[in-house]
Amino acid sequence: MAADRTRLRKDVLIASSLVVAGVAIAVLSVHAINAAPQEMAQATQPLQTTPSPEPEKTAPPAESKPGGERPTTPAPEPARPDAEAQKAGAKPVLPPAPAEKTAPPIDKK
Repeated sequence: MAADRTRLRKDVLIASSLVVAGVAIAVLSVHAINAAPQEMAQATQPLQTTPSPEPEKTAPPAESKPGGERPTTPAPEPARPDAEAQKAGAKPVLPPAPAEKTAPPIDKK
């Protein structure tokens, strides 16, 4: 019985010392976080307003035409040519898509 009491006292002492050590580490961590200097980061300098000289007159932008075409170089081509182009010998740029797994059709009741 005395051995059980001594063992229990030893276990309680170890457990309480571990709890105290954990609390001490937590307190020190919180203190270190709060002790760090608070600095405000700023990516660019604030804008300074200065009087600017009179802007020079420039040519207006080109007129936009509705329905106009955009120039592209080289001209875009479809990844899969239509049936007529394939008959004429055009090959698709992309390989054929993999077949999907399908179930048999559902019978109507």
